[in-house]
Amino acid sequence: MASLSEKLEALTLDNLSMRPVASGKLVRVVGLTLEAIGCRAPVGSLCKVETLNGNIEAEVVGFSGDTLYLMPSEQIFGVMPGARVTPMSEEQGIPVGFELLGRVIDGVGNPLDSLGDIFTGQTASFTPATINPLARKPIDTPLDVGIKAINGLLTVGKGQRIGLFAGSGVGKSVTLGMMTRGTTAQVVVVGLIGERGREVKEFIDEILGVEGRARSVVIAAPADASPLMRLKGCQTALTIAEYFRDQGLDVLLLMDSLTRFAQAQREIALSVGEPPATKGYPPSVFAKLPALVERAGNGDEGQGSITAFFTVLTEGDDLQDPIADAARAILDGHIVLSREMADAGHYPAIDVERSVSRVMPNIVNDEHMLMARAVRQILSVCRKNQDLVSIGAYKPGTDQGIDQAFTLKPRLDGYLQQGMKEVVPYDMCVNMLRSSLQ
Repeated sequence: MASLSEKLEALTLDNLSMRPVASGKLVRVVGLTLEAIGCRAPVGSLCKVETLNGNIEAEVVGFSGDTLYLMPSEQIFGVMPGARVTPMSEEQGIPVGFELLGRVIDGVGNPLDSLGDIFTGQTASFTPATINPLARKPIDTPLDVGIKAINGLLTVGKGQRIGLFAGSGVGKSVTLGMMTRGTTAQVVVVGLIGERGREVKEFIDEILGVEGRARSVVIAAPADASPLMRLKGCQTALTIAEYFRDQGLDVLLLMDSLTRFAQAQREIALSVGEPPATKGYPPSVFAKLPALVERAGNGDEGQGSITAFFTVLTEGDDLQDPIADAARAILDGHIVLSREMADAGHYPAIDVERSVSRVMPNIVNDEHMLMARAVRQILSVCRKNQDLVSIGAYKPGTDQGIDQAFTLKPRLDGYLQQGMKEVVPYDMCVNMLRSSLQ
């Protein structure tokens, strides 16, 4: 029989949910998911899974009865029937610190740039406590991103969350790179999620450049990474941005892309048996999107800000895609890149008429706001009457408003176009906008 002290120890461990870690075994592999029995672990915790090539890590993403559903963070080659599964007792955080500046890491903080290990001395949780919305500072100050079309017509405020909507191949990555070089934010955090491996290196070497990389942290989880790693990559980018915000710094977060985050969550959810709801996306996808986006924004008094640009890949240039539609509802504005403008050589291909910054009226003066509205009206008049002018059905002098719009259109086109390596400060953007309308 057990002694009294042994019974008390067992009772205490049971009450505190600190039972000794027991290993289990794999019983099934379904798609990307591993099923294990014989061990207990909470959802979100990590386990080590034995393979022929050594141990790999997997996260508990669900359970059914005594069966745990595990999603590995890497390829599952070498997994055997009955392989040992051991829960990890310690929570694995993400390393944070100023040592991350200039580095390229994967979704869980491991270096990818061959510059050695990263020693930061502190870690942060992937899922920190939420900020009381009433404690956030208001968005009342513009943030310079160095792009004329955005600074002048779609002004972004410090702490704003805005979407960059575009199809494939219309210049999303180049636009993000222009922001990293032109912004006045002190730290830039770039999340390259689900991109081609070739694009990751090109973005770092050619688009970001040496100057932009010096004050940036790049988190890369390319398309061949597991769904869990792509999901973690987005959470890691937000965690690192939150650290610098808590140090009182202004952070520019560039997430490319929010669509890949949703697709990774869809793969995980479908693998554990969650039913699809909207065009193949399970309900958990639409619950995790706002949970991720709301982590950006202004902090409390004494803290800095996270101004976030989330790119959204619109399949077939359809803005009614479920993820695009959900993103528009939870973001503070959206910038649409037009394939038609890109095909015509107009870069950045920002469609001003279809774009909006919801906080712009609160952060610019009345003159600036009136100029931005005037540009929208001129562009709208030109678009509606372009066919009549092209075929010669409109005679100059018939309508003064149309004549004036087409007179100013070449100047505005010149204002809205910008070289990839050209940086225009905010005040200069406003002055150039004023000159374009005169």
